Amino acid sequence: MTRRGSPRLIGFAAIAAVGLLGALALYRAELAIVSTPFALVLVLGIRLARDPAVVAELTLGAERTLEGSETEASLTIRAAHDVDRVDVVLELPADVEVVDGAAARSVRLRAGEERVLTLVLRCTRWGSFELGKLDVRAHDALRLVTWEARREGSRRLKAYPKPVTLRRLLSPIETQAFAGSEVARAKGDGVEYADIRDFVPGDRVRSINWRASARRQGLVVNERHPERNADVVLFVDSFVDVRGAGRSALDDAVRAAASLAALYLERRDRVGLVGFGGVLRWVQPGMGATQRYRLVETVLETGVEPTYAWRDVNVIPARILPPASLVLALTPLVDPRFVAVLEDLRGRRFDVAVVEVDPVPLVEPGRSEIERLAYRLWLLEREVYRSRLESRGIGVATWGEADLETALEEVRTFRRHARLAHV
Repeated sequence: MTRRGSPRLIGFAAIAAVGLLGALALYRAELAIVSTPFALVLVLGIRLARDPAVVAELTLGAERTLEGSETEASLTIRAAHDVDRVDVVLELPADVEVVDGAAARSVRLRAGEERVLTLVLRCTRWGSFELGKLDVRAHDALRLVTWEARREGSRRLKAYPKPVTLRRLLSPIETQAFAGSEVARAKGDGVEYADIRDFVPGDRVRSINWRASARRQGLVVNERHPERNADVVLFVDSFVDVRGAGRSALDDAVRAAASLAALYLERRDRVGLVGFGGVLRWVQPGMGATQRYRLVETVLETGVEPTYAWRDVNVIPARILPPASLVLALTPLVDPRFVAVLEDLRGRRFDVAVVEVDPVPLVEPGRSEIERLAYRLWLLEREVYRSRLESRGIGVATWGEADLETALEEVRTFRRHARLAHV
């Protein structure tokens, strides 16, 4: 710990020095007598003062929490020698607050004593936060000497986004070969009824529909749709963020991506992630609980990194986008580079759907005529983006005041009519 003099030490030293100098200059012994106690206290305090070797550290009850939920933390303070007062201040990020307890504490410790103080923290926003930055200040009994130290953060708290309520997910056009919860359009062994046909040698006896066979006077068997899994790639737009009215388009996109990833994994689908923007982040499609943590912790690092470079699909590794996968994009439809990437993916015969995180309520039209004109041109430009995507068979749904379930239903309706019109 760094040692320095306190204001009281400076005051005592000043009084003693002024008294002694005055006694010598004015030949007044009483001035020396008056300043002598201050000098004795000063010498005695400095003589007896020694570094208490205070150690303070923060311990988290859990490394992961949910956005808006409370989590406990322990602040441990111990000293090798007696210390009259120890001030400890815990520096917290802007999105982490103390619910119970105080970030600044003062305690008195004896030699070898350890004090554990309990705090309750809450993360007001999702993200990965570094905690444990501590400012420690110790005082001696006479408050003449102060020891200071700064402990850098060594604990990381990850706040997962709040889940978005969803009852039904968007189904891909094509399924994969592995077992899952998605009903395939092909016919085979499964549970979902598809059709009946005449019995042929080699069919299983348990597949015979005895009632239909009795009516037809011949054996017929049931055909069923097998249950398969799907490959889903969540495509998060991180080129730009639109903020306003206490909301953020990127925050909403990250919450939706985390919820969609968890629900698709529950259906035994393979889920991957691409954060497409100034910094390219990706997670190869996979399954299981480990994949869920990998996806969520990757999406927590998503942020806007300004760049003027033009990016296309070629910068994404081929294994990240499996053939016949569903690419579900979450974007405010503001940056033309992201729109061009979606068009490129559709041109490569990927199944693409877009959930537009509506940025219009977050943008003020402005007061001057030029600002209002620019606002109207911006709205028209976004309509052009939507028309370009829909003309290529990409369903676009706006997610704003309504819930995400309604937005996905719009995509399902568009895809259903678009396929019928195409046929």
